[in-house]
Amino acid sequence: MAPRILLARHGQTEWSLSGKHTGRTDVPLLEEGRRGAKLLGERLHRAPYDGLPGVEVRTSPLARARETCELAGFGERARAWDSLLEWDYGAYEGMTPADIQAVRPGWLIWRDGVPEGETLAEMTARADEVVSWARAEDRDVLVFAHGHILRSIGARWLGLPIDFAARIRLNPTSLSVLGWAYGEPAIDSWNDLGHLV
Repeated sequence: MAPRILLARHGQTEWSLSGKHTGRTDVPLLEEGRRGAKLLGERLHRAPYDGLPGVEVRTSPLARARETCELAGFGERARAWDSLLEWDYGAYEGMTPADIQAVRPGWLIWRDGVPEGETLAEMTARADEVVSWARAEDRDVLVFAHGHILRSIGARWLGLPIDFAARIRLNPTSLSVLGWAYGEPAIDSWNDLGHLV
């Protein structure tokens, strides 16, 4: 079977709860986020995943992703990777979409990007690096990272422009699986929160 990539978004933080753009600011998990990470880990250690023996694990180096990875039980197997960092939001770091709309009406990150931060082309290149790595593996891979980079990976896995990511929401502590259908890249599951119920 062709390798799949399992995407785990980090648990809830104060900034993700309030909708603030959290790029490189190292915001800690809330208790809710820690609980969600443990539940995600329990799910990944039950059938059909059974702890994902032999899976290659990578995590964003930011604390909220690393802690989610550790609480889920994959910390000892994970390697930190800068390609999984969240979007560098530049001047929009810490702002909510409403804050940004007040100064830039009609703004959409997936079309307009951010001033003083990473460009759409740079985000695409990082997502492509992760997709290329995952496809080159001879086994499934598991990554712990952030909403916008994971959505970008989803779009690029499908071979679509990064702006497709605007159409695929991703909640904290969600699990998504990118795989294959009839030899073509496909979404097996997306934004699955079943472990939090």
